[in-house]
Amino acid sequence: MPETRLPAIAVLATGGTIAGVQTGAASGGYRAGSLPAEQLLAAVPGVERLARLQAEQVASVGSQNISLAVWARLAERVAELCADPAVDGIVITHGTDTLEETAYFLSLVLPAAKPVVLVGAMRPATALGADGPANLYNAVALAADPQAADRGPLVLMNDEIHYARHVQKMSANGVAAFASPNGPRAGVMRAGRAVFTARPEGAGPIFALPPAGPDGVRDWPVVDIVYACTDLDGALIDFMASRARGIVLAGVGDGNASEAALQALARAAARGVAVVRATRTGAGWVGRNVEVDDDAHGFVAAGPVSPQKARVLLLLALSGPARPADVAALQALFA
Repeated sequence: MPETRLPAIAVLATGGTIAGVQTGAASGGYRAGSLPAEQLLAAVPGVERLARLQAEQVASVGSQNISLAVWARLAERVAELCADPAVDGIVITHGTDTLEETAYFLSLVLPAAKPVVLVGAMRPATALGADGPANLYNAVALAADPQAADRGPLVLMNDEIHYARHVQKMSANGVAAFASPNGPRAGVMRAGRAVFTARPEGAGPIFALPPAGPDGVRDWPVVDIVYACTDLDGALIDFMASRARGIVLAGVGDGNASEAALQALARAAARGVAVVRATRTGAGWVGRNVEVDDDAHGFVAAGPVSPQKARVLLLLALSGPARPADVAALQALFA
């Protein structure tokens, strides 16, 4: 019988805890992004039986230091690999702190075609009980599965598969740190095989990256997040409005804040800054004109989109010549 061809999977490494090395044998501290992609794959028993692997190092940082420049480089490389008929799927290793933001960003700039799987770890590679090898094995298996195509970027952590739109890091510690609080979990991995339990949702708007200038630098708009708290005044918001194209409120409850903060946000909106209300609670839906008069203030309600993802969407929406010109156009994106 002819030998079955193994799928070809590209592994793009960006660093993170999955590539972390402890600073001491008994230490809880570690240096993220210390190990190269080839070394990560070498620590995964049996992965060579799943796919033919090609590894590339895109970055070597903790995900708190992932930049817009890395995002652009990653998006361009994934697009190239998706267009390559010799590649069947892509795995991206990533730190967990901003993994959900990178996944959401890629879902907004790449068409949902070949399988793209983002994976990380909650324990460094040298820790007792490191979860990286098992997560990476499952990520390669998922990227090699034709069922994973046409779903947009997927996040694989702790045997669970999540859609980029819904996934969120819900805990600072422990291997069960990710969930989809505002939407269905895409599926689970069972003995190295994907079991999908939710159908893919309709693709969201696809945005172009801001063009790179002669020096290679892209003109990204400034979009800030302000975190609501007790007795928040408007001084920080007024400063943000002096430099930002957009401000996202990580509000209390249903995207709310103190009266002083709301008045400062209204001043920002009046001068043309896009203002989006989201919730800091971790789950739930921020409704338009429910607790805050969005129509009167010129605000946008984020719906189910978290503050960190609202910033990603607003960042892309305000980039380039096709950016929405008014609140109604922005509200339609968040709807």
